[in-house]
Amino acid sequence: MRLHLLAHAATAATRAARFPDDESLDAGGRRTASELEVTTPEHLWCAPPARCRETAALVLPEQPIEGDAPAGPDPGAWAGRSPADLAAEDPAALQAWMTDPAATPPGGESLASLVARVGGWMDGLPGEDRTVGLAVVDPPVVRAAIAHALSAGPAVAWRVDVAPLTLAVLTGRGGRWNLRSLSS
Repeated sequence: MRLHLLAHAATAATRAARFPDDESLDAGGRRTASELEVTTPEHLWCAPPARCRETAALVLPEQPIEGDAPAGPDPGAWAGRSPADLAAEDPAALQAWMTDPAATPPGGESLASLVARVGGWMDGLPGEDRTVGLAVVDPPVVRAAIAHALSAGPAVAWRVDVAPLTLAVLTGRGGRWNLRSLSS
């Protein structure tokens, strides 16, 4: 199977480096998403947030969404906040979250949990050798998928830069995944 993971287009939160809430794309994100050309996949999945659904509708307007792709990590009480604000308020909590894959934001989800959840979704995808699927997701899901594909552990997800509209292509069979390409 060939799995394409497309990070959603830009939002106000991504441009301001804030933890997201369920927001729509900004004007620039809508413009760049509508200009993006991708090959029509056999399967299209989309994460539930509005920013992902809107990206999918702009990139592949005629393609029906078959089901949900994994949502990004739950930022809990940090939704809508910037790391700079959090560093001023509780630097120890932010530092723990950035260095320990098991640490969670208050009421949120850890990186380790995200990688496990995304990996479980990937390993459960239907498909045969030549099946091509596209999932429109949050950037942390792309990072988590790469960490899972490389069997490198959740901490490696911090080491992958994923900008809006980054496309990762993974190939897999029988629970074994490989990173084929990463482009933005």
